[in-house]
Amino acid sequence: MYAVTIDTGTTNTRVYVWKDEQVIGEAFQPVGVRDTAISGNKEKLTQGVKAAIEVALQAAGIEDRSQVTFFASGMITSNVGLCEIPHLVAPAGKRELARGMVRMEVPEVIDRPIWFVPGVKNNVPEITLDYAEEMDVMRGEEAETVGVMEKLQLKGPAIIILPGSHSKFIRIDPHSRITGCVTTISGELLDVITKQTILASSLQHDFAEEVDEPFLVKGAHYAETVGLGRTCFTLRMLDMFTDATINQKANFLLGAVLATDILAVKNSHALQVNRDTPMVVCGKKMLRRGLAALIKHDEYFTGPLTDMDDEHQALSGYGVLAIARERGIW
Repeated sequence: MYAVTIDTGTTNTRVYVWKDEQVIGEAFQPVGVRDTAISGNKEKLTQGVKAAIEVALQAAGIEDRSQVTFFASGMITSNVGLCEIPHLVAPAGKRELARGMVRMEVPEVIDRPIWFVPGVKNNVPEITLDYAEEMDVMRGEEAETVGVMEKLQLKGPAIIILPGSHSKFIRIDPHSRITGCVTTISGELLDVITKQTILASSLQHDFAEEVDEPFLVKGAHYAETVGLGRTCFTLRMLDMFTDATINQKANFLLGAVLATDILAVKNSHALQVNRDTPMVVCGKKMLRRGLAALIKHDEYFTGPLTDMDDEHQALSGYGVLAIARERGIW
């Protein structure tokens, strides 16, 4: 038996074909729920997901779809996705996610039923201006979180960090359940500052390629001391009056932006992090390594830190299959 896992985000869709726990085919399409939001219909999303499935199955050499079980997670379960499923309320672990899976027919995508995994939201009974920061939601990261725990045989309590355009900081309790998360837009901020501000010329529109800890840590220190706006302009001073390289200046900016993430981890009521809470950092190379370096240099954090040195692009699918096994359908 084979499995296909579909991971649809805001802008991209990835499809993996699995035999046992090995990926034997994959495909990518630059289509996501943003296309639905912009166009007002699901045609582009539907066609993109369908095309990705076809390419992945072809890459795996599978023609008989009756041998395949299909799964989906991510923004595909939102109101602008293909099958809207309400968020589960935290705490939610593998068992709760398995129970919350929904089997739906989506014939315009594939002539087989698809099992959809729900997202998770923080348990905040009332949202007001005073308590809005405690609320957060995820769609897709719950599957990645399960994938991380399965890969590392991780038990809570812990904080799992999934950096990206929208970075997620997810708290796991001693029962290995998601109890809450915090989202930042640090990746988007970094992109905008690098490419669409006066700093674009100083950085030549480019991001850091390798971690330079002195510049990274100093950028974070400046941001903590004088704020992100002033630190950003200080980068221009480095460009005008020093011989700092592009990579060093990009590290300075990276540290400044990621310092705001560290501040969120320390102070968010949604996470309630203790000094000795174990942390696992996954995801894109520079964001992952930058966060790991700043956590290592921050005297507040005393717990163990794990840097998953592989981007593990299929973590979401790996987690989905673990959830499916819990449900007894894989």
